[in-house]
Amino acid sequence: MPATSLHDRFRDVAFTTAVPFTEDRTAVRDDALADNVSRLYEAGARLFIPCGNTGEYYALTDDERVDVVETHVAATGDEATIVGGAAGNVPEVTALANAYEDAGADAVMVMHPDHTYAHESGLLEYYDRICDVTDLGVVIYKRGPELTRDVLVELSEREEVVAIKFAVDDLKEFSQTVDDADGDVTWLNGIAERYALSFAIEGAEGYTTGVGNFVPEVTLELYDAIEAEEWDRARDLQQLLRPLEDIREESGTENDLAAANNVPVVKYGMDLAGYEGGPVRRPLVELAADDKARVEDQYATIDATELH
Repeated sequence: MPATSLHDRFRDVAFTTAVPFTEDRTAVRDDALADNVSRLYEAGARLFIPCGNTGEYYALTDDERVDVVETHVAATGDEATIVGGAAGNVPEVTALANAYEDAGADAVMVMHPDHTYAHESGLLEYYDRICDVTDLGVVIYKRGPELTRDVLVELSEREEVVAIKFAVDDLKEFSQTVDDADGDVTWLNGIAERYALSFAIEGAEGYTTGVGNFVPEVTLELYDAIEAEEWDRARDLQQLLRPLEDIREESGTENDLAAANNVPVVKYGMDLAGYEGGPVRRPLVELAADDKARVEDQYATIDATELH
């Protein structure tokens, strides 16, 4: 698919999908995943990012990652855009990108660099080499300071880079980066509904969602409201979803690490909504009973809300 067409397809809600595992966590439930994705497509989702952080990327094997992407392609229609996550050194990312392309994916999202020591020129070379060896569109995922403004600005000029997922809670930095970048990329707010309005005003043309895995109609309506510049309606929908995002930010019980509730909230919400969420793989843990009760209350409120 031409890069220009992919740019347009990222002006949307990007569903970062979760993966249902068997109860013993040893295998992916392919049929359940296919049913989840098919239902999201029927609800109006068109942009999917399997094998991201919500999809427990680092708990999957490469074979599972490819199977998950294949399932997304098979479970959706021609209007869907499938973006498989990939990480590691250039050969590892290249191998996954090639497998994703064979599976029918449209783009590869290169996960935030996890190298302990990095250099800006080395990062540029890393992404340039990936762009050189894949025919897929490339999405850059920024989740920390390692991907600096200068690196993103230069990468924006690569034709292969179709979108940049900016997942840092720094609106000032996002705004300046968008202003400085001359390349034709689509900017995605990578921190979901909570910041959808403010990031949209500063240049984000789409955003990623995790809670959309179980309340897709609400987040799609939020996007429509933002696109129509119906700000009061958009803010009401954002506030409706915000309590779920608050719980996802929390550490959970007996834990000092941030946002450990993130994926478990999504999976438990899916179970409540009739999707297949199921257990998480280690190093994640299930929600505590009190947190489950809070998710139940918030889901009940959303479920009872009449949408336009």
